[in-house]
Amino acid sequence: MEEIQAEKVEWLLYPFIPYGKVTIIQGDPGEGKTTMVLQLIARLTRGEAIFPEEETENQAESERTPITVLYQTAEDGLGDTIKPRLTAAGADCSKVIVIDDREKALTMMDERLEAAIKETAARLVVLDPIQGYLGADVDMNRANEIRPVMKRISTLAEKYHCAIVLIGHMNKCSGGKSSYRGLGSIDFQAAARSVLVVGRVKDDEQVRVACHIKSSLAPEGTPIAFRLDKENGFEWIGEYEISTDELLSGERRGQKTRNAKEFLKEILTDGQKTYAEIDAAAKEKGIKKKTLWNAKKELNIDSVKTGSQWYWMM
Repeated sequence: MEEIQAEKVEWLLYPFIPYGKVTIIQGDPGEGKTTMVLQLIARLTRGEAIFPEEETENQAESERTPITVLYQTAEDGLGDTIKPRLTAAGADCSKVIVIDDREKALTMMDERLEAAIKETAARLVVLDPIQGYLGADVDMNRANEIRPVMKRISTLAEKYHCAIVLIGHMNKCSGGKSSYRGLGSIDFQAAARSVLVVGRVKDDEQVRVACHIKSSLAPEGTPIAFRLDKENGFEWIGEYEISTDELLSGERRGQKTRNAKEFLKEILTDGQKTYAEIDAAAKEKGIKKKTLWNAKKELNIDSVKTGSQWYWMM
């Protein structure tokens, strides 16, 4: 170990997606995994902050350099689905690269993958979904077949110092640890340095949450929520109070935010109140500030400053 140089971890998105490593984003079909990743890609190709709060709270973080992204999908059409969604999200599509695999299916062991990363200097590589890029002869439930595949993809991430994100579906079993609901061998998650689970909040199904269930290189990140609906499209909400197992099982799902919403409806029934008054009353009920603000946003509560005081009103 004396000859080994200590290296500082660099991040595409701290603490969720490290450079030089593999990250897995998983969830049930239709929960918004791909949509969330396409939104990330759009902002990364434009060199913009990922989350809205970064734009105001961290100027250095908001001034990103636009990056090239290698994006492969085995489920959605590029022309009729992916390109329109990237365009709607405002992506610089000239920075989104795709390997043509119409004649020969691409796999994680394919030399074309390394060649494309090397040629384009892609900083982010996305394979969606995992099982679409294993190869026909690989059984995703057999550890001895998955390990060399994950070793190969991990080596590429480290060699070219790019972030590799694998998107996967959850299995259908209920109960048990959330880390064991990933599709296939546990070796997928064992090889990844970061794993996120995306699910919807059942009492408000337009709200989806990404929970950090594994983080080998930094403390686990706070769950991040986004809103997804047909009328308004995609919108980041911000930090959200819910555990992974609550999200997946449906038990007490979104209970804290629901309580905060009921509190705000009650306190604002008679008209506007000062933020100081609302904040003090919320603290008495054990409602955290972040939960209060999430509830405010979900209820579309207005805030107006009069003199030196901020007022909230329905």
